[in-house]
Amino acid sequence: MNANISLDQAIRKIPDFPKPGILFYDITGILVNPPAFRECIDRMVEMYEHSHIDAIAAIESRGFVFAAPFAERMGIPLILIRKKGKLPGQTYGCKYNLEYGTAELEVHRADVKAGERILVMDDLIATGGTLNAARNVLEQGGATVSGFFGVVGLPFLNYQAVLGEIPVRTLIEYHGE
Repeated sequence: MNANISLDQAIRKIPDFPKPGILFYDITGILVNPPAFRECIDRMVEMYEHSHIDAIAAIESRGFVFAAPFAERMGIPLILIRKKGKLPGQTYGCKYNLEYGTAELEVHRADVKAGERILVMDDLIATGGTLNAARNVLEQGGATVSGFFGVVGLPFLNYQAVLGEIPVRTLIEYHGE
């Protein structure tokens, strides 16, 4: 791939996945292009380097890929939010609805500290349901979600209505399919 590729060019658009009528924004094109991936992490650090963030919580699994280098560069802990049954030990959990079913997220109780200000990160923000469930599990431990971040945002799906007043930031937005 060209080192000067834009994020928009790197994101593959796949029609009718995972079901007919859905346009899937595939961020794996960013991951196979080191300059595009580096640009994402650099821009994330620039966005948040002067913010008071105690930790970043990443949602399984593509959120982990972007959050890990960000957490290391920012010198903050990385909290993993996983699908039910993937974490050993005591967890906080939250069930939520998907466009095509239901799911449940969990986080280790030991990883969430009361009073922490946590940035919640995923690769893509669509309806906001997954991020809202992540907020729920973190708040169960007494943490405060200070913001939501996604590499890609789909504001036409009205995620802000679900996420409320908490700031949402993205690197690229698509305003329709």
